[in-house]
Amino acid sequence: MNEHAKPTIVTVGESGLGPYGQIVVADRHVLSADEGEALGGRDTGPTPYQLLAAGLGACTAITVRMYAARKEWPLERISVQVTHEKLDGRPSGPDKFARLLTLEGPLSEGQRTRLLEIANKCPVHQTLGRANPIETALAPLPGAAAGQAAAEQAAAG
Repeated sequence: MNEHAKPTIVTVGESGLGPYGQIVVADRHVLSADEGEALGGRDTGPTPYQLLAAGLGACTAITVRMYAARKEWPLERISVQVTHEKLDGRPSGPDKFARLLTLEGPLSEGQRTRLLEIANKCPVHQTLGRANPIETALAPLPGAAAGQAAAEQAAAG
């Protein structure tokens, strides 16, 4: 199965570090997330928007690195700086992401231009660039399944 075709599962739960601190678990990786002090958090980790920007930057760098390696181009190092801003200052307003790519190595101008084009093909860039459905549901309460089964059995009896 294609790695991108498998569902990605990330679990997030409260860390107990301040009112908004979170522990993020993705497979064997553990990160923290929080809001800054200006929003009442304790700044124990990146904000959710910083994590989103990090995902875009990482995906961009990886995509460019893979392409350059496949072409055997002399890309020695890539770094990506991502800036995120709310265009009208409202939480529900439009967002803008800007990336600044630093490509190191003896690349031709044509190679540099092509790597910029490839950066725009990174999967996270493509995901952010289109509307995507987000489904949200409540998990059952602990023991609710057993209680539901007992109620159904009593009603059938």
